This record gives sequence, C-alpha cells and structure tokens, in this order.
Amino acid sequence: MSQLLLVLRARHQLILGILAATVGVVLLLSLILPKSYKATATLVLNYTGIDPVTGIAYPGQMMPSYLQTQVNIIKSRSAAIKVVKELKLAERPDLREKFESATEGRGNIDDWIGERLLKKLEVVPARDSNVVDLTYQARSPEEAAAVANAFAAAYQETSLQLKVAPARGAASYLNDQAKTLRESLEAAQKRLSAFQQEHGLSSADGRFDVESLRLTELSAQLVTVQGQLTDARSRQRNSRADNTVSPDVLASPLIQNMRSQVAQAEARFAQTEARFTADHPSYQQARVELDRLRAALERNVNAATGGVASSASILQEREAELRNAVNEQKAKVLQLNQARDQLSLLAKEVESAQSAYDNATKRVSQTHLEGRFNQPDATVLNAAQPPFRASFPNLPINIGLSVLAGLLLGLGAGLMAEMRDRRVRTAVDLAEAMQLPVLGSIDWKPNRKTGARLPGAPIPQLLAHH
Repeated sequence: MSQLLLVLRARHQLILGILAATVGVVLLLSLILPKSYKATATLVLNYTGIDPVTGIAYPGQMMPSYLQTQVNIIKSRSAAIKVVKELKLAERPDLREKFESATEGRGNIDDWIGERLLKKLEVVPARDSNVVDLTYQARSPEEAAAVANAFAAAYQETSLQLKVAPARGAASYLNDQAKTLRESLEAAQKRLSAFQQEHGLSSADGRFDVESLRLTELSAQLVTVQGQLTDARSRQRNSRADNTVSPDVLASPLIQNMRSQVAQAEARFAQTEARFTADHPSYQQARVELDRLRAALERNVNAATGGVASSASILQEREAELRNAVNEQKAKVLQLNQARDQLSLLAKEVESAQSAYDNATKRVSQTHLEGRFNQPDATVLNAAQPPFRASFPNLPINIGLSVLAGLLLGLGAGLMAEMRDRRVRTAVDLAEAMQLPVLGSIDWKPNRKTGARLPGAPIPQLLAHH
C-alpha cells in the first residue's frame, strides 16, 4: 500500500490531467449536446372488479393481467395514431422531411410517427398499486408534456372503445333476434286465440270444472233413476202375480176405503138375500149396489197396478235418457280435456315465447347501455406539466460520473505508466532492482529556513542477508 501511495503521489500530475480532461470533455459534451425533457402523466386505473352496467363481479386474480393489458393498450399502435392525429404531427414540415428521407415516401406517415413516439414513451405501473406513469421524452418541455397528456387521453379513448365495441356489435344481432322472437310470440298468441275461438274456450280449467260437475250430477241422477226403476219393476212383478197384495194397492187409502165399503155392501146384501127373493126390489137394489162397488174397487186396483207399470215405463225411459246424457257428457268432458291439454300446450308456447322475448329485450337494453357507456376505466391523477430542467444531459450527474470516471482512468493510466517505467522509490525497490541487500538508509529532512534537504541522523539498518 505504501508503494502504491508513492506511485500515485509521483504520478499525480498525470492522474489529475486525465481527471481534468475527462471532466472537461463531459462538461463540453453536456453543454453541446441537445437537451431533452421528460414529462410524466399519472393515471389511476379504476378497477373495482364489478361492471357498472351489468353488475357482474370479476375475480381478483385477473388484476395482474389486467394491469399488463392496460400497459399494452397504452403502448399500442392504435393509441399512438390517435396521438398523432390529436396533435396533428403529420402536418409538421420537419417530421414530413424526416419521413421522406427515412422511407423515401413509402408507407403511412401516421404509422411512422407513431412508432417514433412509442420508442420515446415509457409506461411504468406502480408496484402493488393501480397507478401507471406515462413518461415521454422530447426536445422541448412543452412537446413532452403535450405528448404525455395526449397518450393519456388516447388510452382513455381506446380503452373505452374496446369496452363498448363488443356491446355495440352485439346490439345489432340482439335486435334481429328480438324481432324474430317477437314474431314467434305473436304467432304463438295467434294460434292460442284461434284455438280458443274455435272451441269457445276462454279458460279451459273453469269450463272443465263446470262440465265435470254436470257429469257428476247426471251420474247421480242416473243412479237415482236406476234405483227407482228397479223398485218399480219389483212392484210391477208383484202386482202381476197378485194385484190384491201389491204394495201400491195396499198402500192406497182409496182402495182400502172401497174395500171397506164392499165388505159393508156384501154384509147388507147377505142380510137382504136372507130376507127377500131375487125378484124383490130390495134384493135387486142391494145386488146392483154390491156389483157397482166391486166394479169400482176392481177399477181402482187395476188403476193402481197400471200406475205401477206406467211408472216403471216412465222410469225406464228416464233411465235411458239419463244414460245417453251421461255418455254424451262423458264424451264432452273427454273432448274438453283434450282441448284443455292442447290449450295448455299453446299457452306454454306463448309463455315460453314471452319469456324468451323478455330476456332478449332485457339483454338488448343492457347492450344499449353498455354501448352508450362513456366512463373510461382510467382517470388522470396528475396531468403532465412542462419540466423546468432537462432530463438529458443532467449536468450535476454527468460531472459526478465524469469525476469518478476520470479518477478511475487516471489511476489506471498512472499504474500503467509506472509499470512501463519503473522507478526506485523505496529501499525495497532498490533491493529488488539491484539484487543486493540494503544496509541502511538516510532520512533527509528539509531545512526550515531555506527549504533545502540536509542529511539527518543516519539510521543504520542491518539486514541479515548472505
């Protein structure tokens, strides 16, 4: 280390010269090179995970890819062309001359300028945050701020277009589908109305209940008439066997009264027969009276038994009529049941068509809202302002780096010079160069008055060397 320090001390002029030259060259270049300025616009991505129109929640795992996607959108060709058109850069003569010189007039000037802008644009998303910095470097501070703000605005417009474009594209398709579904609904409603008019049905369930109740009533009446007919036939059979003991005859008060009168007439006739001869007027009168009463009794008995037969005949006709009515009612109920099933099917078709049309209409309204949505997912937190100082060249940083580089170059040059031209600077150097032992050294001290070096006290140093 002592030898190194001696070498640096001996070569200090070379080191300082290189240091001064390096600092001078860097300072000169910093003053000569054109200045460039950086302006930064800060955006906040309003990513909440919930779509404001549809209300659909997106998973939080999409956040990293979402940020990278927004960075790619900012640095996209579409956003760059929007900046070119917004700032009317294609109309600048200097850029047109550079475009003609670089491409010989081939290609699109907007694309060419956009590529140049993207090369100078730096997009840096903040770590663990939704903040994104857009930094643009230009020759003038006003241009840097204008381009940075233009990129922020172009990103907002581009992201909004990407968000609403699918909805606007789907709106036309959904409108066509809604028209088709409405036509299907109208056709289903017409079929239902035609079926109702054809069968006279307003509510199949209500009429079915009425007809079913009528069938039940007719069935009950038929059962009642059948029971009455069976009873009448039984009485008719009894009257045919012996009408005097027929229940209808026995139950008739008139016949029982007439039987009592016949019995009384027979008693009187017996008394008259015992007292008078057949030619006597009293005998003949009693005989006529008895015959009249017996004839009347027979007529009433025959009338009673005939009433039983007539009642049985009437009940038989009534039973036949009710049976036909029940059969007709059953056929009507079965037909009505089929009509109800058909009507229910048509009603379900109408309901299904109505549901599909309602869903399509709801989706059409939703897509229209999405297509008219004009709120971008990003907000400008800090607009870019023209910087006061140039970002390049940075004079303090350049001088600091030039000092460091000059020192390194100077030290390297000093060491290289020392290696090419070795000097004896210590006793160790002399011993190594001469391959002889050093027996002693004299420390020369400068004179305080004249500054000349005078020999001081010798300091003998004996080295054991053979």
